[in-house]
Amino acid sequence: MEDIRKKIEQEIATLEFELRTELPQEIRKARAHGDLSENAEYHAAKERQAYVDARLGQLKARLRQFSMADLSRIPRDRIGLGSRVVLLDLQKDVQITYKLVTSEQADVSKGLISTSSPIGKGLLGRKAGDEVKISIPGGVREVEILEVNTIHDLAE
Repeated sequence: MEDIRKKIEQEIATLEFELRTELPQEIRKARAHGDLSENAEYHAAKERQAYVDARLGQLKARLRQFSMADLSRIPRDRIGLGSRVVLLDLQKDVQITYKLVTSEQADVSKGLISTSSPIGKGLLGRKAGDEVKISIPGGVREVEILEVNTIHDLAE
């Protein structure tokens, strides 16, 4: 989780520099060209400024959420953030391994799924032996949970 926090802090620093230093310079240059009603550079800089400001708000809110995260509240016997889960896809008769991560870390190709994704939400709070029907965009996926290693197990 520390690596995510650092990544967010780096993006915040980069965006704050852009918002406070680079964009005001671009806006000043564009204003120097005269008529603002037809000044594409000015409008592009103002749009970028609004986007950067909104993104900074999102990132700062996400950082506050991380600060409030309490690992002791993650269950020790059920699937939660950081759990590694081995599933059996009951329709395809194939084993799949996922690790439940934050949305910033998600990478399905590496088996990292977000706790806020449909599959992640469907698995949260479940335990080994449970059979689960998960609604996904392509329909319903039926899985049996074969093995669960929580964040606490993996830390030992």
